[in-house]
Amino acid sequence: MTATLPRTEDADDLDHARHRVTTVLWLGGLAAALAVVLIVATGLGPVWVPPGTVARIIGHHTFGVPAVADWTPAQDSIVWLVRVPRVLLGAMVGAALAVAGAVLQTLVRNVLADPHILGVTSGASTGAAVSLLFGVTAATTAGALAASAFAGALAATVLLFAIARINGQMTSLRLLLGGVTIGYLFSAATSFLIFASDNQEGARTVLFWLLGSLGSAAWSSVATTALVTAAAVAALLLLAARLDVLAAGDDTARALGMSPVRLRMLALGVVALAIGAVVAVAGAIGFVGLIVPHVARLCGGGTHRRLIPLSAVLGALFLVIADVAARVVFAPRELPLGIVTAVVGAPLLLVLIRRFRHSPT
Repeated sequence: MTATLPRTEDADDLDHARHRVTTVLWLGGLAAALAVVLIVATGLGPVWVPPGTVARIIGHHTFGVPAVADWTPAQDSIVWLVRVPRVLLGAMVGAALAVAGAVLQTLVRNVLADPHILGVTSGASTGAAVSLLFGVTAATTAGALAASAFAGALAATVLLFAIARINGQMTSLRLLLGGVTIGYLFSAATSFLIFASDNQEGARTVLFWLLGSLGSAAWSSVATTALVTAAAVAALLLLAARLDVLAAGDDTARALGMSPVRLRMLALGVVALAIGAVVAVAGAIGFVGLIVPHVARLCGGGTHRRLIPLSAVLGALFLVIADVAARVVFAPRELPLGIVTAVVGAPLLLVLIRRFRHSPT
């Protein structure tokens, strides 16, 4: 038998350096790809605007260069007022959902966890349904809809904390079961609201919103979502080392002087805030938080300091491309975004299942 030599500290340092370089290369490449996709996606639609024109319009409004416009007023309005907010919102929603999914898979220790598993998405959907079906005219504006959806997400989060702490400490199993319970509860409430309402147009709007859409994107929603997404990603990066320990198990965390319950509550609060904010402006979009973190792990490994930024960039890239497909495939009609993510995500999930069929859960 051949003896296995123990790893030296130099070998471990070399591995860490190699992983860092790999992660930086992936992040750089994906960020460059995202920049290109954002420009191209802004030009795509029923009215085609060349990428060069898109870049000049953005430069004109952002930096004042070029000073003289060589494009039409219609192109300026389409690009700057409609499509730029939409693609930016799509990138931020995709980033937030992907990061939330990556962290949730650690918190509940389940590789199939995603933002839907918390029930927060269902709570936001119920809040939006109340506004769309029973609100007065002023309550159906985009801002009021977002506020109502966020209130529903907040209610679901509070209920999840209460259920997960009943007669014991918050554990991954309690979070998982509590989230499933809340999801069914709020989904039933949304279905009842649709059934009880005689507002047929509102019911159609709710059903479309439940499948996700970036059609209501505006600069105001972009600013708010950007602030929430950046804050959530930054907070979770600060928790990255502790999340790595939690991924090894609650006993390991306690042995290192950490409280798994407090960490779960803190991380879950950040994740729920991010999910509530993005669902409030884009609806319930599935598969992003489930699929993207697995792809990010294949690119850069499972440590959260690498996983979180990779998931953010991949999620942004994925959702921007999916939104282009939603806008273009049946133009001028628009597909619900959730249909596109499901069509792409379901086959990808099967591929990942085959890849990990011999791996422990």
